[in-house]
Amino acid sequence: MSLGDEHDGFGGVGGSGQTRTRLPEGNSGDVYGGARRPVRSSRSLITVVGVVVLLIAAIAFANRGGGEPADAADPASNTAGKAGPTAATGVRPVAGKNGSIPTGYAHDEQGAQSAATNYAVALGSAEMFTAAERSEIVHTIYAPSVAITRLDGLDKAFSEKGFLQRIGLEEDGTAPQGLTLISRTVPVGSKVESYTEDTATVSIWHSSLFGMAGEDSSNPVSEAWYTSSYELRWVGDDWKIIDVRQKDGPAPVGRDQRASTAQEMSDAVRQFGGFTYAR
Repeated sequence: MSLGDEHDGFGGVGGSGQTRTRLPEGNSGDVYGGARRPVRSSRSLITVVGVVVLLIAAIAFANRGGGEPADAADPASNTAGKAGPTAATGVRPVAGKNGSIPTGYAHDEQGAQSAATNYAVALGSAEMFTAAERSEIVHTIYAPSVAITRLDGLDKAFSEKGFLQRIGLEEDGTAPQGLTLISRTVPVGSKVESYTEDTATVSIWHSSLFGMAGEDSSNPVSEAWYTSSYELRWVGDDWKIIDVRQKDGPAPVGRDQRASTAQEMSDAVRQFGGFTYAR
């Protein structure tokens, strides 16, 4: 797979199931609140970014969640053949953190789901665009046997001449003054595809936000929907990623809503922190 591959990856915009979103008409000049948003192209720049990151299997996020998780509900309420409830069920999701990333999951199916979900969030944030945070996160969530290879690939991709500039970032991966890089994964649900004592494959259904918020942005924040499958292995008393695969959808029908202004998007990413997700 190359940088020009049409397969959509992390945070990508486009794919086979595109949705037209009707926006209010206006002449404000704001890239978020003006004319209708065009149909997203599977060959768009953000799609290319997605392919690179998915290919290497790592875009990271420093989880902003904090505090003790709430007591778990009765696991019997989530029986086989029934849809999982909205509330988290089963054991506590995580015992601690490595830096800002939740770690220390239970050695069971629920622990694998919690790990995969939090790692999906980690793989979908802006922090992986800077070298130091990228290294810390990749070594935290990947198994040692694959972490160095994944990090080497990512470093090469991000250091490619003009790559970060095409996204609208500075050479060090930071956003220019007046702009805010928004890159987040928002999990909707998870399921175990396979499980043994020391391995698990968990699929996460999620939406992804990606773009630059700011008055001069040429790449406004937009959303896409994916299902990502995480191959996990029990390594050193915790679940670690071995491999990641991703496909488009399921994608809901978009509603007719006013697109937020650049300032509203910038404020939102600063004011609303992330979660520690639990099954």
